[in-house]
Amino acid sequence: MKQFSATIILFLGSMLLSGMTALGSKPNIVMIYVDDWAWGGSSVRMQDDMSNSATELLSLPHIEKMAASGMKFSRAYGSHQCAPARAAVQTGQSNPRNGFTLVLGKTKGDYYDLRFEKRGFPMIPNISDPSLDADAVTIPEALKPYGYVSAHLGKWHLYSDPGAEGYILHSGDTTNNEGNTIGKGNDLSKDLTDPKLMFSLTEQAIGFMAEQVAARNPFYVQISHYAVHNGSECLYSTLEEFDAHPMITSHYEEKGKIPKMARGRPSAYFGMTKDLDTTIGLLLEKIESLGIEDNTYVILVSDNGYRRKDLMVDPNFSQPLHAHKWWAWEAGIRVPMIVMGPGIKGGSVFQGNVVNYDFLPTFVEWAGGDPASLENIDGVSLAPYMAGAAPTADFLNRPIYFHVPHYRGQTPHSAVISGDYKLMHFYQTPEIPMLFDLKKDPGERNNIATFMPEKHSQLLDQMNAYFKYVDAKIPKTNPNYDPDVFAQAPDYQMFQQWSAFEGTRPLGGDEK
Repeated sequence: MKQFSATIILFLGSMLLSGMTALGSKPNIVMIYVDDWAWGGSSVRMQDDMSNSATELLSLPHIEKMAASGMKFSRAYGSHQCAPARAAVQTGQSNPRNGFTLVLGKTKGDYYDLRFEKRGFPMIPNISDPSLDADAVTIPEALKPYGYVSAHLGKWHLYSDPGAEGYILHSGDTTNNEGNTIGKGNDLSKDLTDPKLMFSLTEQAIGFMAEQVAARNPFYVQISHYAVHNGSECLYSTLEEFDAHPMITSHYEEKGKIPKMARGRPSAYFGMTKDLDTTIGLLLEKIESLGIEDNTYVILVSDNGYRRKDLMVDPNFSQPLHAHKWWAWEAGIRVPMIVMGPGIKGGSVFQGNVVNYDFLPTFVEWAGGDPASLENIDGVSLAPYMAGAAPTADFLNRPIYFHVPHYRGQTPHSAVISGDYKLMHFYQTPEIPMLFDLKKDPGERNNIATFMPEKHSQLLDQMNAYFKYVDAKIPKTNPNYDPDVFAQAPDYQMFQQWSAFEGTRPLGGDEK
């Protein structure tokens, strides 16, 4: 009887240990989500044959380590603005589908933004959904059935409670404001210890990871940094380091003096990026010390693109992409992205198009689930490709969609990318067809629509059919359009510069 009991105890112990091991074998997922990070704004070339897809002014050893240990993505896409990007990440849905297309503040109307009806603009734009749809499945909700515990730290900007979306630890319904630790001032004083809350967010993430490892819970943690959004903040020692950098010193000499407003100096921006890299190093070090580095995926990616003028202090740098955040041109939506983790070959490069709404199905597959079981999403799992599988033609040519039916620093427009081809469609000038070959022309200088009318028609028809299927909001012609009034709009010159064009556009002053 004693022998039988001992056997039972050993069997039960073995089963318990086996169950714990199986639970522990599920990979952990860490997303480092950077705000307003330009595609060429790190020291890692996002495209090997483009020198201006990185900056030589920065040395970022921990980001460089991630690229050497993992996979970088040459054509990763976010959204045109931060809040829509966050909605797409959380739901696995494109912005045309989830309706979260811009942060607009208070609007009049429930479909059209009726404030523009009497403003004389060519179109009556749409409103944006103000928050996530109640029935949308978010990352923590999708991962919970597989035993995952989830945390969201930092900028949320979705005008809702992260706890209601499944996060057991979170920073609340935050916006940009919380990251501006020195308020409206510009003095980066010597006692600033937590610029943009980079260090405290990282400490919270480290604490969360340690707790879940001790509890043997697989986890998802998203560190949504306020860096490197405008209002640059960095440690004073880092500011001094870049104030002394030869390129920046030369830049200041040309200007005649170092600007008094430290927060507006190029050195503050570079210092902020350097401090961000330091916090990434702290996070990677903790993952290693916890013994989970072989079972943890780490994703480094930005919410949207940016046209960072600070990069121009390097006289050899030129802007690689067209336009700016707020627009669906490449500089507004193409983002840096690096992923490291189990099964990902170090130093590898993926050149197919990937987009922010691919993360949710990828995470589900990593967790052991079937991405095909997810309903009402647009993303596809990238897990096979990160593990080395060759992408299929269907994947490489799948359409990915961007939708900006608004006036707020931009004119209403949409875009679809399929393979190497990108269609841009401006609602106030539909008579100007626009098509680009991103492989040959990543800067979107040459509109080839007149040379490939069939391709343009195919993509336009595909986009219109998809928008109808997901019930995307579409702007309409304004019967009160007044060209003279429109020409007085504060952003009118930008509207003209970055809207539709025929043939070849002229280079901007920061392009070569």
